[in-house]
Amino acid sequence: MSKPMRFFVRVAAMSAKEVMHIRRDPRTLYMALAMPVLLLLIFGFGVSFDLDHIPLVVLDGDRSANSRALIRAVSVAGEFHVVAEGDEATALRMIRRGQALAALAIPAGYQHDLAVGRDGQAQLIVDGADGVVANQILAKMDGLVRAESLRRIDADALPPLQVKVFTLFNPEARSALFMVPGLTVYLLAISAVLLTALTISGEWERGSMEQLFASPVGRLEIVVGKLLPYLGLGMLQLLLVVAVGAVVFDVPIRGSVPLLFLFGFLFLAGMLGQGLFISVVARSQLVATQAGALSSLLPAMLLSGMLVPIENMPLILQGLSAVIPARYFVHAMRGIMIKGSSLSILWIDLAALIVFALAVLALATARFRRRLA
Repeated sequence: MSKPMRFFVRVAAMSAKEVMHIRRDPRTLYMALAMPVLLLLIFGFGVSFDLDHIPLVVLDGDRSANSRALIRAVSVAGEFHVVAEGDEATALRMIRRGQALAALAIPAGYQHDLAVGRDGQAQLIVDGADGVVANQILAKMDGLVRAESLRRIDADALPPLQVKVFTLFNPEARSALFMVPGLTVYLLAISAVLLTALTISGEWERGSMEQLFASPVGRLEIVVGKLLPYLGLGMLQLLLVVAVGAVVFDVPIRGSVPLLFLFGFLFLAGMLGQGLFISVVARSQLVATQAGALSSLLPAMLLSGMLVPIENMPLILQGLSAVIPARYFVHAMRGIMIKGSSLSILWIDLAALIVFALAVLALATARFRRRLA
């Protein structure tokens, strides 16, 4: 038998052994298949930046037809929900207690100002404790008031300059389209690293590595043979998570599906290699769990652009994010799924994932020495 043939036979034998281990351990299947889907559902429904039915207090000091028209304009779309009408003290008390997030104050004389051609003045008081929520409230109120202002302008007296805004790819501004691709990468990173880090470090603790060292199987054959089953499991995991995102959260896949899975294959290969490297260095499930979570959970969430744009980070963190593979997969996932981007746009991300996967697998193989100490 030729040397390449012996290599593939030994890799297949190692992979078959690992598949038997996975089948006998339901915890591995749960971690690989059930946990990411469950977490995607929890995060997808629980972490949402979409605001509607915002509780609003109205301070109508004019009590005219025009003031009621303004109140109706900001509440009819369902963005704001009028929970009370009162004075300034009532509004501040409800905002302080969290019963309202904003108050719309319309002063006396509002209708008279409009009648004589002056601008009608109204004041919006916003709870600024949460800056993200406050900015969304301001943006929503500004849009509704602008729409009401344009409605009042006579058709023959339109302003000479109008700006029409078109939002590409996500015109409804749904947070699911932004969050689900990032969450997919985040969940794949955690489960891939922990899968190999825990299972292989467990073999170090049980002493089953001695049997491998006594066999003629080489280091590369052990590494490839152990990673292949988990790589197949990871691809199935990617398929499940993407399918759940498309069906439950209505996230489209506007680009190439094979290209999406090519990126997923390279990303999983790199993260599984990272988990293998951790298990080789740690040789303890407790240490491997801590190191795996620390090296995958925090970088994949904070330095990948999943939640915060990388351009908004300090320069030192921008430089650090350049070695985080989740950064490139998040960018590629959003590009393929939301924008329909092709390889001509995403080739830098592809190259970065290839380099990371090759580097970490080479490092893990080099550290996998055929000795117990």
